[in-house]
Amino acid sequence: QVQLVESGGGSVQAGGSLRLSCAASGRTSSILEIGWYRQAPGKQRELVAGFDGADRRNYARSVLGRFTISRDNAKNTVYLQMDTLTPEDTAVYYCNARTYSVNVWGQGTQVTVSS
Repeated sequence: QVQLVESGGGSVQAGGSLRLSCAASGRTSSILEIGWYRQAPGKQRELVAGFDGADRRNYARSVLGRFTISRDNAKNTVYLQMDTLTPEDTAVYYCNARTYSVNVWGQGTQVTVSS
């Protein structure tokens, strides 16, 4: 089984930056895809950025040029660098990993951007 633990959320003013971390443990070799989703109040959970099965980066159009996903395989950690944040980025951010058999979610970390 795979476990995911997110960290790095918080409150920031518009224009600021935050970096989220997602530490994976357990059977990390079974992970096919890993990335970040977010869910704002009253909205559906959406993909923000992720690595696909071919290790390509994918981004939501709304974060292109502002967010960067990266990974440190030695630490089994995926990062989300978020720059030029806007109030529309306010949400709970979840790390997600997909294996052949399961879809694993972290507990989520709150990001709040004030204007």
